[in-house]
Amino acid sequence: MDDCIIIGAGPAGLTAAIYLARFHLSIRLFDCGSSRAALIPCTHNHAGYPEGVEGTELLRLMLEQAEKYGATREHAEVTAIVPVEGGFEVHVGTRIAKARTVLLATGVVNNRPEMDPAEHDTALQRGLLRYCPICDGYEVTDKRVGVIGTGDHGMREAIFLRGFTADVTLIAPGAAHDLDDACRAKLAEAGITHVDGPSAPIHIAGDKLAVSTPSGTLEFDSVYPALGSVIRSKLAVAAGASASDDGCLEVDAHQRTTIPGLFAAGDVVKGLDQISHAMGEAGVAATTIRNLLAEQRPIRR
Repeated sequence: MDDCIIIGAGPAGLTAAIYLARFHLSIRLFDCGSSRAALIPCTHNHAGYPEGVEGTELLRLMLEQAEKYGATREHAEVTAIVPVEGGFEVHVGTRIAKARTVLLATGVVNNRPEMDPAEHDTALQRGLLRYCPICDGYEVTDKRVGVIGTGDHGMREAIFLRGFTADVTLIAPGAAHDLDDACRAKLAEAGITHVDGPSAPIHIAGDKLAVSTPSGTLEFDSVYPALGSVIRSKLAVAAGASASDDGCLEVDAHQRTTIPGLFAAGDVVKGLDQISHAMGEAGVAATTIRNLLAEQRPIRR
């Protein structure tokens, strides 16, 4: 039986692997290969990289660091976490791995706009399509920006981006905007135009991203989909862990879920969806795991 099984090898999972391996604990790291961080063309707000770093390169370096201390990543999809006496059974295909603790770091999946998948990925790499204004709002300073979204969520993202540029347009993903009077008043105060949809098709037009609407095709330097995301917490929820209405796992200040021995860190937990935040949570979780295991059985070299 391992000391800990980590599910997910994004920034949170890999940080936890580094910590736990350096604590001389036996760990396994299962990863299905779909970290959202891998989609980042270049992040400029992650400390220590003055020229920015590609998401794939950051993950490569973190994995290399974890492997240096004995951690290994296995490409596999976990299908169930089952609490048992003394720990957990983790179902991986037809196999069952056992561990005293489990750390879930499975993150989230962005809801995509209606776009050809290949063109979507090209637009993302070129910075024509962006998903995180906290990460890269600086890069659209004084540029023409479109936001695909509506309601309170779409309004808040458009107003956030207004802090970087005066040219922001909120476009409804469906036939018409779902904006109450309060949302419309806030948009008007910020000088943000809102246009009814549907906002499709979306395609690359030279160095712009073109969004088709009933009132004509609009071209932007960058477009932000504000369509929400799917939190990948179903493994923990199925095991009995508590989650918010939108699926974020509930944890305490030490990243403990409501199931003893089951921890969670990163975007799967409610909080700021940022690499640095995920890494901090993972450090807290890993240290708590180490101390919990030491209470059960002293760690000696």
